[in-house]
Amino acid sequence: MRGQADDQLPLFHLFSVADRIRADHPLRDIKRRVDRILAGMSPQFAKAYSAVGRPSVPPERLLKALLLMALYSVRSERQLCERIDTDLLFRWFLDLQPSDDAFDATTFTHNRSRLDDHNLTRTFFDAVVGEALAASLCSEHFSVDGTMIESFASAKSFQPIPTAPPEQSSSDSGLSPDVKDPPSSSDSGSSPDVKDPSPPDGNGFKPRNAEVDFHGQKRTNATHASRTDPEAKLHRKGKGKEAKLSHMGHVLNENRNGLIVGIVATEASGTAERAAALDLLDGATARHGVKPKTVGMDKGYDSGEFFREVESRGIEPHGPLVKAPRDPATVGNAEERLGVEARQRMKARQSGEGYRLSQKCRKKVEECFGWLKTIAGLGRSRTVGRWKLQQMLEIGAAAFNLVRLRKLNPA
Repeated sequence: MRGQADDQLPLFHLFSVADRIRADHPLRDIKRRVDRILAGMSPQFAKAYSAVGRPSVPPERLLKALLLMALYSVRSERQLCERIDTDLLFRWFLDLQPSDDAFDATTFTHNRSRLDDHNLTRTFFDAVVGEALAASLCSEHFSVDGTMIESFASAKSFQPIPTAPPEQSSSDSGLSPDVKDPPSSSDSGSSPDVKDPSPPDGNGFKPRNAEVDFHGQKRTNATHASRTDPEAKLHRKGKGKEAKLSHMGHVLNENRNGLIVGIVATEASGTAERAAALDLLDGATARHGVKPKTVGMDKGYDSGEFFREVESRGIEPHGPLVKAPRDPATVGNAEERLGVEARQRMKARQSGEGYRLSQKCRKKVEECFGWLKTIAGLGRSRTVGRWKLQQMLEIGAAAFNLVRLRKLNPA
């Protein structure tokens, strides 16, 4: 027979939210592991908050909410809070009762600096890496690579850097001392070097986001800067590709299971990859006691000085060469000769089986970037400020590792 909808709302609901989540749901394993890690971080949370005052949203809940944002490709913190308010799965993961109110999206804004001051996202990411190391899921062979992360700012915000006008006395300007200077273009909030790209039409209408044509203009990081995100730099990753306002993200992953061991955000530049690679190798040793034997890389790391730095740490670099190395005997400068000899040693390694395997496993780092940029939504930064991007990268890398650990070592 045909069923009828009951329009009368019940006063009470008696059910367990956990019973609504299927037994083999992927989040069950992740929740058990995350709850164990966050319980161990309780002393760090206690230091980050005052002992008096109004109770805040638990930091454990904030970190778990950011994990959900990465795992479920939620595009914004506001949309995340809407999902928490209506989705029983999200409420169960965050230990919220059906009758509890969801917190506001501005809670993330108010607590983001606290997370950074006490390195809570970094500590959480390191704890996830520690789980993998404790389960012997990481090898002694690693790979490193960098990628561009588009800035939150648009290309229109990349405008000439205003120059300070020379000091001029009232007598030099031809004005009476009692007469105020006429308003300049800088008084209206715009740079004197920037022309208004959107003149009004005949009806006086001025569009809010007018089209701008940069064709034929020379724009460089030395003469221009973004007014929205000053830390972003105009950069391109390869020849023939367009330059964009970007930051760079760098990953150190191990070659056996492709787990992320280190991640960092830096300024976009031609030398950022090599500098970040050394920092990631040093960080893996300092924080986790990991001593890599080899590190694979692409041709962007081809530098004799960089190869020497890696070798000085007892690590064997495995990277292709853009050009054949020169003969050290033809180099007069002693410092330059050492770099040429390092490239010669790199050339000799390319015939070995270890180099071949390292270059083959190096492609796993592209899977990390693909997941972070598509699933975690970090192809473009959601915030202004590189320290905020660093937090999101650490949360995204932790989420990536948790998904991998669910298969490799179920909790």
